[in-house]
Order: sequence, then structure tokens, then C-alpha cells
Amino acid sequence: MAPKPNSSSNPMSRKEAFLTRRQVEGMIADGMTIIVLDGKVLKVDSWLKYHPGGDKSIMHVVGRDATDESTLTRRPSTNGRFPDWGVEGRWQNFLPPVQGGVFRPYGDQEQKLDQFHALVESDGDTLSESTSAPDSPIFDPVDQTGIRRNRVQQSGWLHQSSSVSSMSSTESLEALEPKNCSRLSLMDARTQKEIDLDLDKYPSLDAAVQDDIVRRYRQLGQIIHAQGLYQCHYTHYLIEVSRYALLFALCLLFLRLGWYATSGLFLGLFWHQLVFTAHDAGHMGITHNFVYDTVIGVIIADFLGGLSLGWWKRSHNVHHIVTNSPEHDPDIEHVPFFAVSHRFFESLRSTFYDRVMIYDRVAKCAIRYQHLLYYPILTLGRFNLYLLSWEYLLRGLGPREVLRGGTDGSK
Repeated sequence: MAPKPNSSSNPMSRKEAFLTRRQVEGMIADGMTIIVLDGKVLKVDSWLKYHPGGDKSIMHVVGRDATDESTLTRRPSTNGRFPDWGVEGRWQNFLPPVQGGVFRPYGDQEQKLDQFHALVESDGDTLSESTSAPDSPIFDPVDQTGIRRNRVQQSGWLHQSSSVSSMSSTESLEALEPKNCSRLSLMDARTQKEIDLDLDKYPSLDAAVQDDIVRRYRQLGQIIHAQGLYQCHYTHYLIEVSRYALLFALCLLFLRLGWYATSGLFLGLFWHQLVFTAHDAGHMGITHNFVYDTVIGVIIADFLGGLSLGWWKRSHNVHHIVTNSPEHDPDIEHVPFFAVSHRFFESLRSTFYDRVMIYDRVAKCAIRYQHLLYYPILTLGRFNLYLLSWEYLLRGLGPREVLRGGTDGSK
């Protein structure tokens, strides 16, 4: 049952109502796709089918403050939010369901308690979160087969001072107390050591310090925008286009002369250089107009390069949100050929591809010699991109509908 918000004063007033973290948790448990944006609660279920960057990128910010997330900087209209529902104070992120977060339904008794507090409170305070039950567990098994379970859960203890969800899967080792390091494998212990070094080197994770970093980050963005540094200088793209034209002309010239290997070399260079502009177009970084940049990207990626721009945006946006997370970032999931983390030796389940990346005999053999096989395998890498593009199209993984009413869409 979806909870009712707590009014900041008399429940019959027209003032803004606030949702507690526990209430938002209950909404997500009911299957709602809830994000927090600019202090407002947004229910974005109806937006998923329109999002040009794919639904996966949104699923990774469910229950989180997505204000600073790159894929939501050009966001949908806030008409989808609960009317005048906000969150009070600093939002404490949940671990999204797609990453294994567990959410408790909001019971009738809790809703009655909320209504009671709304009736008796007259000082404008919202219901304290101390009335809610303890936060739900941080991690659950990724799948029912038990192929990948979080080490914290296996050890039978949790980091009690941590939020239910302020941790991502890549941060799970931070929950391991020093006295339990003996339970880790050698590689886990080494990873923990690197994490400790980073924690000593970089600013504290204290809420006040992190809030100051966010404030300064947003201030820097405003300064950059005010100085016009986000505006594209199209003369630079004229130089880019000239280089592309030269490479393609050389490809055709040597093809006509019968120098097929040389022609193929220039064709490869042509394709290689094209992706830089396709990348900018996919990020709406050229004209900053969704329609225009999409057309540019489709011409370059699809018609000239043979790849799907839609597939790339769906994959790349997730990469930006969960960068270098072995279970979630598709840009580093290359098993059975390559492994960039020892976590892949445990047959992780990819939340992007919805499959288990099995670390079998083939993977063990290939990864042992990946430093030698890297470039030979990359010569065939383009065919993998073709396969992924066709899978994206045939499975209908892209947006089914086009949002009408504007060209300033999401990435």
C-alpha cells in the first residue's frame, strides 16, 4: 500500500508535504520506480518507455538522489512527480533493486501511525524516521542459484553504521571490519588495502564533507555554463569532418588501385575516428538539441559505421552511473576473454545483460594469457559490436515510443 505523505503542519493545509525515507522504501517495495530529484519525489514509471538512454540507467538510480547524475541532467517534466511531495533535509540513498537492494512494504499500521502524527503535530516537523523499523538488509543474493552472494552476508555480519543503501556493490568491501580481514581471500585483502589507501588520500566520506563537495561541484558547473564553455565551437568539427573525408577518400583510392589491405587500413582509421563525433552526438554535446544530435549520431554510427547508436547510449549511460562496477558496468564485462577485476573469477551475474558471466575453463585459459591475446582479440571486436547492435534491435531493448512536445530530451 502506498503511504500518504506527512504534512509539514495541519494535514488539511495546502503546504508542501514530505515523504520519509521509510515511506519511499514502501513505494519502491510496491513496484514503483521512484527517484529523488532536486528535493522532489518523482515516480517515473511512465517515463521509462520514453527514455532515449534506456531504462537500465534509470533503474540504477531508483531510491537515490539523481540530481547530479549525468543521464538525468536533461530530465523529463516533473509532471510525473507526486504533487508537491518532497523530502526533507539530506537524502540518504537506497541501494536500487537492480543492484540487489531489498525493500520492505509499507504496512497498514505504519500508515495509521503516520496519520496520527500528522494530526497531532502542530510545530511543522515531519514524522521522525526513528519511528520506522530498522533499515532493510544491504545485500541479497544476486540470483537464486547462489552463484554470487555478497561476502558480507556470507560472513554473517553487517556494517551497522552504514546506510541500507548508501553503498554500491563495488563498495561492499568497505563494510568489512579490519578484524575480519582474515576471512578474505588474498585478492580481496589486497583490494581492501587499495580502498584504505584511497580513503586516506581522498576527502572524508563524512556527510558534511560530501555535501560541501556537491555544493562546490554544482557551483563549478554554473560558472562553466555562465562562461559559455559548454557551447560547441563548430570550426573544430569542420576540421574533424575534413579528416574523415580524407581518410575515406584514401580508402576509395586504394580500393580502386587494388591495394585492398591499404584500403582496409584507411577504412579502419575512418571508422575509428568517426566514433569520437558519434560519442559527442550521443551525449548531446554538439548542438545540445536532442533531435539534431540524434540524427548526426545515427548517420555516423548507424549508416557509416554499421553500429546502433541506441545500443551505445543504453550501454554507455549505465557505464557513467555505475562506473567500473563488475556486476553492473557493461563496459568492463568481457568474460570469457578479459577480466579487469578478480571479482569476475566468481561467476558474477551481469545486471545489464541479465546473465551469469561464467568463469569456466575457457575463461581461465583465455584470461591467463589476456595480456598476449588483447590485440588479436580486438581485431574481431567490431563483430561483437555488430552482434550487440542486432541484439538491441531484435529484442526491442530501445524506447518503444517517442516523447512529443520538445526536442530538449534526455541523453
